[in-house]
Amino acid sequence: MTSHTIDVPGATLHYEVLGDLASADEPPLLLAGSPMDSTGFTSLAAGLADTGRVIALTDPRNVGRSTREDDTAAVTPEEHAEDLHAVIGALGGTVDLFSSSGASVNALFLVAAHPDDVRLLVAHEPPMAALLPDGEAIARSCDEMVALYDSSGIGPGMALFISLVMHRGPWTGEQPIPDPAMFGLPGADDGSRNDGLMANMRGEGCTRVPDLDAVRAASTTVVMGVGEESGGPEDGEIAGRAAYAVARELGVDPVVFPGGHNGFLGGEYGQMGKPQEFAATLREVLAG
Repeated sequence: MTSHTIDVPGATLHYEVLGDLASADEPPLLLAGSPMDSTGFTSLAAGLADTGRVIALTDPRNVGRSTREDDTAAVTPEEHAEDLHAVIGALGGTVDLFSSSGASVNALFLVAAHPDDVRLLVAHEPPMAALLPDGEAIARSCDEMVALYDSSGIGPGMALFISLVMHRGPWTGEQPIPDPAMFGLPGADDGSRNDGLMANMRGEGCTRVPDLDAVRAASTTVVMGVGEESGGPEDGEIAGRAAYAVARELGVDPVVFPGGHNGFLGGEYGQMGKPQEFAATLREVLAG
């Protein structure tokens, strides 16, 4: 494993490479999350180690070992997409890309803007709420989340976020905001406002949609992933429902992955998905 940094406007990005790029027969496989940093892919990378692929991992500009000049400002999907473009350029110019959650939104923006960057995109559960019938209610709650964070700190803001992403079925926005203590979150405000997730929310990360015509026109093969435990297109969690919606818009059949939204985790962040089964499914998708 080798560690690298690259400077981009307003930030320094950190990425790691597992394997030898110079001797690789195929483009590297880039694993990207947001707001999760690369440490969340430890189990998945281990499950792919014997594929012979060079694997690259990167931290978004607002988390992990990547830094930015203004750590309180909004970060938009377009900025994240340009960051991915810069990392891909440093990796040789073309990758296969597995993305999770917010990074799947960013990856679709990337394909729309730079269609030659990605040969195969496996976008797992992008929370692209604007494509859902209850998208306006979700957008209002995302705005409320940021307002709570600004006024009262990370505890109340994250409590609303967890309530939102765990909810199944249509979201009305009338659901009560739980006590932060229910999730082990602090009730007191520590005064910080540099949380990476909230920077994405401030950048409208859950309400933006890329140019889907450009995505359809790209040479990139796009695979939409959805967790088997995330529920269906009508009664599931927001990210799972959105994955079905994006697949429908792109005219592709979603691929069901083991576990839920966190199916690739193997104990990272105290969460256990089905990492071995998830890696096996991803290997099948990568093999075509």
